[in-house]
Amino acid sequence: MTGHNAPDCTPPNATGRTPHWRVPVVGGLPADQRLLGGSRELAETVVSALLERVPVYRRLPREQLAGELTRDTERRIRALAHAVRTGLPASAEEFAAVRESAARRAEEGLPLDAVLLAHHLGLEVCWEFATRYARDGDTADLLVLNRLLLDQLRQAATAAGAGFLEGRRPAADRRGAARRSLLGALLAGTSYDEAADRAGLRLPAGYAVLCLSVADHPDEHAPGVDQGIAARRKLHRFEAELDHRTRQSALTALTPTGGVVLIPFGPSPGPDKEDTGEDDTDEDDTDEPPWPLLAAALAAAARAAGAPVLVGAASAGPADVPAAAALAYEVLDVARAFGRPPGLHRLDDVLLEYQLTRPSQARSRLAALLEPLAGAGELLITLHTHLAGGLNRRHTASALHLHPNTVDYRLRRIAALTGLDPSRPADVPRITAAIAARTAEQSSLSG
Repeated sequence: MTGHNAPDCTPPNATGRTPHWRVPVVGGLPADQRLLGGSRELAETVVSALLERVPVYRRLPREQLAGELTRDTERRIRALAHAVRTGLPASAEEFAAVRESAARRAEEGLPLDAVLLAHHLGLEVCWEFATRYARDGDTADLLVLNRLLLDQLRQAATAAGAGFLEGRRPAADRRGAARRSLLGALLAGTSYDEAADRAGLRLPAGYAVLCLSVADHPDEHAPGVDQGIAARRKLHRFEAELDHRTRQSALTALTPTGGVVLIPFGPSPGPDKEDTGEDDTDEDDTDEPPWPLLAAALAAAARAAGAPVLVGAASAGPADVPAAAALAYEVLDVARAFGRPPGLHRLDDVLLEYQLTRPSQARSRLAALLEPLAGAGELLITLHTHLAGGLNRRHTASALHLHPNTVDYRLRRIAALTGLDPSRPADVPRITAAIAARTAEQSSLSG
């Protein structure tokens, strides 16, 4: 194309623009300013048009549409405005972001034609917005602007196609078959030295063995949202934050509902670092994992996922990982059965409940102490709530939306039926043990 507005192929000068470049002017306003001035509104318009004309995008969670997708679109509009202002293509980082976004769409199960159509539609909306006030004398500028948009579309479609193909590879493959093999060998208690060599990892002093239960994200139950996409996004956010917090050292086998994580501690070469024979004296030589740090990392990952995560934890050397995994699962099961809050729980945190849930004659007899309340569900709920709230009747009344006098009445009924008085300090340990035993008995029957 020739003419006074035609881009020059000369390399850009110190100002960051192609020499002799003149920004296309449409309707009396430079096109880049028009795009930048309405970038947020324009991004929302693009997303609205996408939902209307590419129905498969309606399966995405609302937080994704209003958050990630709108932010990505606005960033693309700003990159387009930069190209219009300078006559230069968008940066390599911009198209790397396009590849990453397309890879995520592939992981979420969207088809390639929908992903490519989204880019076409976005540029179409931008063109209509930028040329809305075009005048008769703007023909040359419109041709230049059209050429820029088509060039942007070509590069974006190429990047999106490449990213989509990358995203079609299972996530587990990208994390490395050798690491999966090592995790499997450690959990099975089979020979793991060869698997560690293939993964380029030197075995640490020990592992924090974590069994996770991940709750649903609200989007997994939102009307019209694809539950699978919402679940995978939740898991992706959790794993990404955990990777960041643990320096990608964790071995994971996770699904959207939970799984197993092994985090190394003690002297080790770090994530994916080959054994070079160098001394690792800067590493802490400790017999226990840094539990507070791990609890904080898991809490941060749960916040990123937007879903509560309950964790049973134990630690062991590599040879004892199977036993530690079994214990961590038991701790998780006890914490879940007794309504423990989300977060990391170790055996020390549930000692009484754990011991009382082991089958024995004593457990059955303890559980039987509360049998008189079996037909009075409101009394059992009141008893659970009262104990959990530190025996504070006002807290119990508030938690159950009752008058304090009603709570007093129910506590007296419990004492009359069972002979155990929650207001008598000497009876409280026995009541606590009876509740733990009854919960375990019911769990074993339902299991």
